[in-house]
Amino acid sequence: MDNHLKEIRIDSALAYDGSFLKVQRDTVRLPNGHPTTREYIKHPGAVVILPLLDDGLVLMERQFRYPLDRVFIEFPAGKIDPGEAPLACAKRELLEETGYTATDWQFVCTIHNAIAYSDEHLDLYLASGLIEGERKLDDEEFLDTFKAAPEDLMAWIREGKITDVKTLIGAFWLEKILNGTWKL
Repeated sequence: MDNHLKEIRIDSALAYDGSFLKVQRDTVRLPNGHPTTREYIKHPGAVVILPLLDDGLVLMERQFRYPLDRVFIEFPAGKIDPGEAPLACAKRELLEETGYTATDWQFVCTIHNAIAYSDEHLDLYLASGLIEGERKLDDEEFLDTFKAAPEDLMAWIREGKITDVKTLIGAFWLEKILNGTWKL
């Protein structure tokens, strides 16, 4: 790979330190030698789980979310804790949010959803061999878990019922995996 267009960090400082979000301000040297400032949201990363049941259905979640004041249909997902491995996070989040564990985990891909504005990455995992157990939601988490046919996800996307970016991307990946056009 040719790195002649790479920007080089000269200086870095925390511009905003909130309880949920942090903003980093870096001074970088552009490929033409001139300096400029780049600000981006710092995020520890997250995982998205595509939980596939033995009968071919997928586990989904429904929850009301502020600030958009609407019900979200989404895949189980969660923020990676400091020092936590992504797969460990995926296993923890699946159990906490749905009550299920999985006997088979396959890494699908990593997504950077806003590469010019955030260092957040989402790691997608396909979880199968699901075993139902007890759900352990966080104190501020209220979720309705339900089962859906994978083909319903595509219809819900077309109808605007699924607008969550991680679920949109996960549904498209799941469709490719299930129809055999993408091998893990």
